[in-house]
Amino acid sequence: MTPEKKMELLLHLCLFSLLLLSSKPISAEEEEDSSPIISRFQKYLQINTAHPKPLYQEAADFILSEASSLSLDSQTLEFVPGKPLLLLKWPGSDPSLPSILLNSHTDVVPAEHDKWAHHPFSAHVDPSGKIYARGSQDMKCVGLQYLEAIRRLKASGFKPTRTVYLSFVPDEEIGGHDGAEKFAESDVFKALNVGIVLDEGLASPSEHYRAFYAERCPWWLIIKATGAPGHGAKLYDNTAMENILKSIESVRRFRASQFDLVKAGLKAEGEVVSVNMAFLKAGTPSPTGFVMNLQPSEAEAGFDIRVPPTADQESLEKRIAEEWAPSSRNMTFRFKQKVSVLDKSGRPVLTATDSSNPWWALLEEAVKKANGKLGKPEIFPASTDARYFRLQGLPAIGFSPMANTPILLHDHNEFLNKDEYLKGIKIYESIIKSYSSYAEHVPAGLRDEL
Repeated sequence: MTPEKKMELLLHLCLFSLLLLSSKPISAEEEEDSSPIISRFQKYLQINTAHPKPLYQEAADFILSEASSLSLDSQTLEFVPGKPLLLLKWPGSDPSLPSILLNSHTDVVPAEHDKWAHHPFSAHVDPSGKIYARGSQDMKCVGLQYLEAIRRLKASGFKPTRTVYLSFVPDEEIGGHDGAEKFAESDVFKALNVGIVLDEGLASPSEHYRAFYAERCPWWLIIKATGAPGHGAKLYDNTAMENILKSIESVRRFRASQFDLVKAGLKAEGEVVSVNMAFLKAGTPSPTGFVMNLQPSEAEAGFDIRVPPTADQESLEKRIAEEWAPSSRNMTFRFKQKVSVLDKSGRPVLTATDSSNPWWALLEEAVKKANGKLGKPEIFPASTDARYFRLQGLPAIGFSPMANTPILLHDHNEFLNKDEYLKGIKIYESIIKSYSSYAEHVPAGLRDEL
């Protein structure tokens, strides 16, 4: 090849390379520096809002500062002193339409610091992008994703048709009684004219995001057995310990039958009644532990039962009274907490996922537009604040955009990868845009039905 031909070929290659570069302009997403977004998330995670002494005011100050930077209206409510509930507002152009409520809780569960690879409130980011912190999955991620999504929408010039509210509530991890429950029953909430509520979901180990239309209700059961005390060497019937162990075995068999349905793939975890033993209390204390040659006159066992709205509540109550704690064996039972699976009209507390509920279809479409994949509707295996809004007759959907992520809420080393966090912001940007642009009137009092 002559030098002239080599030069010509080189020029052609250069021109071709320039053409390739110019045909693919750098997107706004590629130009965007994600470090301030991650930094804001870290700041929120670093605020220790774990029980029993959550720093609620510090968290409130942070959220209010972010709301101010976005020019969102804000209101601080305290249904119980020292437990601030923040209500932010992005006004829509048509206030006659029912509004959108994006709910999240500011509290987190405690963490055993010595069991973590990194301090649970350091929000450490490792080289692979994992952000380690209590609340990274449950659920400070979602609260900040709401705000970051609104930040992006405002920057694009988008204006909502429906008003969008954001609520940051306290105490969800201890039942929500001084937070979302009081809020949902308040005149303040009624005045918001809410049409749809979004609340927390769960991480998904697969590529499909998970969405929840109902949840299992907690029944915290305490069974007590009584019997005559006696010498530790004596054999006799109807002792407190013998009776409580019979109950525990009966509960264990029921638990195994429910778990087998999940293992066989016949039912999802949220569709069965789960029972887990929380404590066993018995014995006569001594300075060195327990008196070993004395059979106690009382014994108690506690169980965390979770009941799906599709379960037969009366049948379970009968089982407890007749099999697990029969009076014929000197046994009694009580509930430390018992939440009905039915609403005041006697119907299961559910949010529709069919064509009667346009919000579900809008969610599916919005996730797809943002290049996400949504799995089939599920029943949340535990409890969230969404139940208080469903009890008001409102549709409520549990959704936390965390795909390809192990479920680590309440676990050691809870983390969320920063890339998944950033993807979640785009997912919520699509959802908020879709929901707040929906101009059709949804029938008032849309009931939560299958």
